[in-house]
Amino acid sequence: MRTLILTTALTLPLALPTAGLAAGGDNTSKPQKTETTKNCFQARQWDPETKKYVRFSQPVNGVWDANISKCVRPDKTSHLDSDTLYKAVRELAYAGRYQDAIKVLDQMPDQLDDRVLTYRGFTARKLGDLELANVYYEQALEVNPDNILARSYMGQGKVVAGDKVAALTQLREIQARGGAGTWAEASLRSALETGTTYSY
Repeated sequence: MRTLILTTALTLPLALPTAGLAAGGDNTSKPQKTETTKNCFQARQWDPETKKYVRFSQPVNGVWDANISKCVRPDKTSHLDSDTLYKAVRELAYAGRYQDAIKVLDQMPDQLDDRVLTYRGFTARKLGDLELANVYYEQALEVNPDNILARSYMGQGKVVAGDKVAALTQLREIQARGGAGTWAEASLRSALETGTTYSY
């Protein structure tokens, strides 16, 4: 892995751009609770596609039978598209259910996808393993050097580790790769300024 050594620290503007906080994309706001975190337990995920046949003890609107969605194990989600699985990972991680999020990640069809590697890094970091998190972030960036979310998460991990120079390096990389004004930039800038990192 590459080791970046900076001899001088760059200065950071104090103002956090509000446009960055409102930038578009899936990662600009906290994940909304769905049935995955409201009703599903033990690494199960809500599946709106799978129907479970049930019989009510009393008729509902004159109908005795109904189809309902249900919670499914991660190994039963292969019919779900990757975006749905990523949303579940993000929601579970935000709820602090990191091991459950990892079990969903384990079912992703392409384990070398840079988004999978990014979220593996994120969950490792939130579980306190900064070294493993950096391994995953580096792998994600090898696949896609322009993955600014991986760079933001890596930078936030560097803030946690007390290495603001390395975090600032990732902020500059985000900006150089077209990420100025994005959530990735704004969240890392905020972490550098406040010391507080994000859980999504």
